[in-house]
Amino acid sequence: MKELLKLNKDLCTLFGPSGNEDLISERIKELITPYKLDNAELFFDKVGNLYYHIPKENAPRLMINAHMDEVGFMVTSIQGDGTLSFGTVGGFDTIILPSKKVICENGLRGVILSKPIHLISRKARKKPIEVEDLVIDIGAESKEEAEKLVSIGDYFTFDLPYVEFGEGLICSKALDDRLGCAIMVKLIMDIKDQKIDIPYDLYFAFTCREELGYSSCFGASERIKPDYAIIIESKAVSDLYGVSEERQVAKLGNGGVISFADCGTIFDRDLIKHIMALCENNGIKYQVNQYVSGGNDSANIQRSAGGAKVSVISSASRYIHSSSNVIHKTDIESIYKTVLSVLTDKNPLK
Repeated sequence: MKELLKLNKDLCTLFGPSGNEDLISERIKELITPYKLDNAELFFDKVGNLYYHIPKENAPRLMINAHMDEVGFMVTSIQGDGTLSFGTVGGFDTIILPSKKVICENGLRGVILSKPIHLISRKARKKPIEVEDLVIDIGAESKEEAEKLVSIGDYFTFDLPYVEFGEGLICSKALDDRLGCAIMVKLIMDIKDQKIDIPYDLYFAFTCREELGYSSCFGASERIKPDYAIIIESKAVSDLYGVSEERQVAKLGNGGVISFADCGTIFDRDLIKHIMALCENNGIKYQVNQYVSGGNDSANIQRSAGGAKVSVISSASRYIHSSSNVIHKTDIESIYKTVLSVLTDKNPLK
């Protein structure tokens, strides 16, 4: 558990919005290279996906997937007063953005700025905040000064420390989906250390650009052509006061979230039942998604290369796509144990 949480912190603190996954992929490669089996392959494709393949002849092909990118912002123009107009990279509720600290890929820091409330009419206050009404303040006093520090097309992400608080909670940017990447790294390490004989032709795929919707996971699944795929993700939840039970989706600390459907995928029922049975037989906590919402790379995998049987196991996450994602430590461990139970099951998928 300690090593898994350390990996999670390591990866969450790196800069990596969609299209800028290089720091993440290189760090993952650095972490798993010492654990590479003699017969295994470790390689990149042209769009930046990172693969770790443990081949096995005449065995079902299983793909384990998590995306490396996080949500962020891209500079679209530099204003005369030195502030930066930007577009969002990924989905946001814009109401959360004003006053948030951000950091550029070059280390430049800034704050997302909106008009102070006393300069906004009462009527206008009732309307949603538009991204076009927001800018990033980097402390420059003119366009010329700002142009020395940043360029159009540069990226920013949230700038917030990784914090543990309460009873086993973690607050950080990029938990969606660095926690999935951390779990996969730990699995690769343990396969080597524990000399686990995998009954599958197994691919770990660390993929790019999920948050944009233009996911490179489609290309990864076309390359792999899996029979089965397990996607490790974060799931937006609202286990908060005032939200009805059925709309809370899932609860922090109750284990990995297994979904029967989301807005992009109807998951394979036999694979779901197989995973749930393994959890029950091994005493692993899990919960079932109570609300159909969201989507992830499972849709791309399911529809590619003639189709695949897919399932998703998610960590319940409060305040997803914000500077302050919150998850529970034990849920990361539960997801890790769930996927490990699939890989070590004596009656594997056929």
